[in-house]
Amino acid sequence: MPPKPVGPLRRLIPAIFVLVLVAGLFTISRLPSASAADREAMASRFAFTELPIAFPPGLPQRTVRTVNPKYKHIRSWISSVGAGVALNDLDGKGGANDLCLVDPRSDSVVVTPAPGGGATYAPFVVEPAPLPMGPAIAPMGCVPGDFNVDGRTDLLVNYWGRTPVLFLQKSDARGLSLASYHPVELIPQQKTTDGLYRGPLWNTNATAVADFDGDGRPDIGIFNYFPDSQVLDPQGLPNVQMNHSMSRAQNAGGAHILRWTGATSGAEPTATYEVQSAIDPRYATGWTLASASADLDGDLLPELYLANDFGNDRFFHNVSTPGRIRFKLAEGRRGPLDPKSLVMGHDSFKGMSVDFADLSGTGRFDAFVSNITESWGLEESNFVWLNTAKTPQEARDRMSKGIAPFENEAAAKNLAWVGWGWDAKMADFDNSGRLVVVQSCGFVKGTINRFNWLQELAASNDLMLREPDMWPNAQPGDDIAGSNALAFWAPEGNGRYVDLSPQLGLADRTPTRGVAVGDTDGDGRQDFAVARQWGPPAFYKNTKTEIGNFLGLRLHRPALGAGQSGDAGTPAYGAQARVTTADGRTQLAQLDGGGGHSGKRSFDVFFGLGAQGAAPVTVELSWRDLSGARHQQTLSLSAGWHDLMLTDRAQELTKP
Repeated sequence: MPPKPVGPLRRLIPAIFVLVLVAGLFTISRLPSASAADREAMASRFAFTELPIAFPPGLPQRTVRTVNPKYKHIRSWISSVGAGVALNDLDGKGGANDLCLVDPRSDSVVVTPAPGGGATYAPFVVEPAPLPMGPAIAPMGCVPGDFNVDGRTDLLVNYWGRTPVLFLQKSDARGLSLASYHPVELIPQQKTTDGLYRGPLWNTNATAVADFDGDGRPDIGIFNYFPDSQVLDPQGLPNVQMNHSMSRAQNAGGAHILRWTGATSGAEPTATYEVQSAIDPRYATGWTLASASADLDGDLLPELYLANDFGNDRFFHNVSTPGRIRFKLAEGRRGPLDPKSLVMGHDSFKGMSVDFADLSGTGRFDAFVSNITESWGLEESNFVWLNTAKTPQEARDRMSKGIAPFENEAAAKNLAWVGWGWDAKMADFDNSGRLVVVQSCGFVKGTINRFNWLQELAASNDLMLREPDMWPNAQPGDDIAGSNALAFWAPEGNGRYVDLSPQLGLADRTPTRGVAVGDTDGDGRQDFAVARQWGPPAFYKNTKTEIGNFLGLRLHRPALGAGQSGDAGTPAYGAQARVTTADGRTQLAQLDGGGGHSGKRSFDVFFGLGAQGAAPVTVELSWRDLSGARHQQTLSLSAGWHDLMLTDRAQELTKP
């Protein structure tokens, strides 16, 4: 039978839909914004002082990378990542007053005291010798963690050009210096006689550390960007490639999930991991720039989000069992008025970072995702994924059916557009109980605007993209979104946010990458540090004098061999705290083992209590012990810092 003719009204439905959508987006974009007076009043809630960060003397000050000959004409593009920062307690003194910095100017990993935090050791470079290295290898990130579960904080460093290295603290270390660490291969390699690395050519930009299988030990996710190839080698083979699509690229280096299997301590400590096939290969080869994890369904097995450049982000429900890590894809469901790219897992945007936190103050984990949102350039949208599951059971039911329980509210909250977004962290800087979003921004700094070339590339045929020769020049002097400033998104109190970075003196125009948050001197005011690409990093000391009360939790499990009552504690990865204040407000937070792009927050679990007086707050703790058993306990805690050891119960540690 011949097809029935399509009526005139039916033919107009797509056009009507587009007009309604455009009108809706225009209405949202025209919502009233904060006035100058309002911004100044809001900015008075915060105060930061930039303090200098100490570096070892004599480090090089390069401004661009040496790259594979196939990439030479786009070497500024290839040189656009690598700056990283982490805040944590590396010296074991009890406060997150140590920085681990990755500086592309010298391709070095530097450990240095956080300014004003009280640590007094000399800054030093973390060197992997005697492990094999080479001139075409560069560090890309530093993740603090206790990887051999002995109560001392180690470092995981990921690279372009080789597999990651664990720097494990020696049990006889005194103070903090290069001699305190013993370097160990995360992926065992054959020994070489000439000191040159000949192992897999991983190019890693994203890591996630969490107890994925619920056995109480830290597992590791390594997510590679470029395919395994000689990206930084000027003598490298010409088999390198770029993404084969701007919106659905699947030819990247791939995801690697590693499960903790054993460890030793001592003068030459070890930690061993096994690679597991945890993610369906169909969803494991995106160009991943960031990852983060959080437990949504109450089983203390953290879900996983991968922010993928050039295509679909991926969200996974954790269905692991002890000894077997497994993730199952979950995606959003598209309504009749939802643009495809604003539905989780269906986007074609350029995922740059992701962070989980209770942004909306509902006692549930939401997620913030950075994308490219450059006006008159590639104006996509950041994501504010609000958790729509009313209970953990509802989240479990939906995720078990492959449904991600999130809806995007970025535009409605005025968090959709910032420029070329990178790492982002949600944190409370005025102890009001309301979270700020600190978002790093900017791409390539230069003097000649080349965004028109990028737009032409984005509109070209996907068949051209894989071949580097088809890409337009991006060389020193070219500028692509190079003047975007750091954003400091503060809540207005009406559900919307406003960027206060100009009012707070944070609007430096050097491109930034990683963001790390922590209370470096224990005064109950969270500070933050920012890694800049091809510029000195910045540390912002929180100097606001009038500030609300706070509750700070340092959550530990006993270190291996320490016994159930020992004071030697290892981070209680994935432990959650739910706080109920006297006015009935609920907040949720977790011990984050390390997620995002290239910035890692401290292990401290921090809550602003606002105008809460001296009355204690109710804290519901949930955790797994070293046997994998789940526990929950409700405590009444006063404002201030508390160190808790989590075994089969939570016990407060007393300071000597």
